[in-house]
Parts: sequence; C-alpha cells; structure tokens
Amino acid sequence: MDLIPIRNQAPAEYFKDLVESALARQHVSASEFTGYYLVNLLCAFVRPDASGPYAGHNLPLAVRLTTAINSNGPEQRALLRSLGDFSLFVSGFFSDSLRRRSIDVDYYVSMGEYAYGSLSRHEVDAFSDVFAELSRKFVCYTDVLADISERTGVTTSTDLLRLYEKWLRTQSPRAAKQLVDRGIVPNASIGKKFIQ
Repeated sequence: MDLIPIRNQAPAEYFKDLVESALARQHVSASEFTGYYLVNLLCAFVRPDASGPYAGHNLPLAVRLTTAINSNGPEQRALLRSLGDFSLFVSGFFSDSLRRRSIDVDYYVSMGEYAYGSLSRHEVDAFSDVFAELSRKFVCYTDVLADISERTGVTTSTDLLRLYEKWLRTQSPRAAKQLVDRGIVPNASIGKKFIQ
C-alpha cells in the first residue's frame, strides 16, 4: 500500500489553496482582499475563540441583529461582522443541517447580506469594499464554501429534493448546475410559495 505524503501546511496556506480552487470551479471572481477575507474566515472557524468575535453564536440571529443595530461605532461593526461571518459560514458549510427547520438557509443568506451591506456603508472601515462584495455576491460565496465543505468531507448529504429546495430558496448557480448534472432542469416558475 502506498503511503499518502503528509504536507506540513499552516491553516492559512491550506485554506488559501481550497478557496482559490473553489472560486475557479464555481466560476466566481473575487477581489484579492475578498479571497483573503474568505481564507481568514475559514481559519477563524477552525478554532473559534469562545471570548472572541464569534462568541454568542447560540443566540438567535434576530437577537444578534437587534443587538448590533442598537449598538454604535466599533461595537456595532464588530457585531455586524460577526453576524455576517457566521451567516456565511453556516449557509456555506452547513446548509443541509438547516433543513426542515423553521429557519432555513434563505434566512441566513438574508441576514448575512444585510450585515455585510450595512458594513459596506461605513467608509471608515478598511474592508468596506470587501463587505460590499460579500453582500452583493453572498450566494456565490456560500457556493464556494459549500464546494470546500464537500471536498473536505464535512457534508455527506446527497438529498436531491433538498438540493432543489435550496435552489428554489437561493437561486444558487451551483445548486442549479448540480441539478442539471443529475438530469433535473430547475424550474424558476415554481417559486418559494410551494416550499414547506
């Protein structure tokens, strides 16, 4: 039996390779800084610090958004960024875990788009252009993270119905391609009203 060589890589190097490959496979363009941001996002969720910016994930998203809106200055930006990052990570890596819950992936998408959109309007923030790009192309970046999730073995779901429901909720180009690859043509005229 051949042994697989083990590469000694820092998490940032590992995720940089994964993000660049996933962006290419998904045909998603990203500015250099947005690509860098995605890499750092993945690194932060490898070992989230319980007292750091990702604390409070056990609170409902609506409560976290309300807290952020009622805050000011740097605290507000930190809370919005945490909400956007968490929404992007969960909707990209763990969208299948949200199935059949009262809050589905489209809720996480709308929260993330809103949080990043709000951050993009803060001109004092050096990342305002990155946040604008993340807000505009949120679903595309969830597709990139979902691609990484599948390739790293984090997700195992092959539920075709769930994939179709995800496409109906988000209109994800990646989900549409996966459906077509499986011989199913997505029908946009169905709309969200038939999703339960």
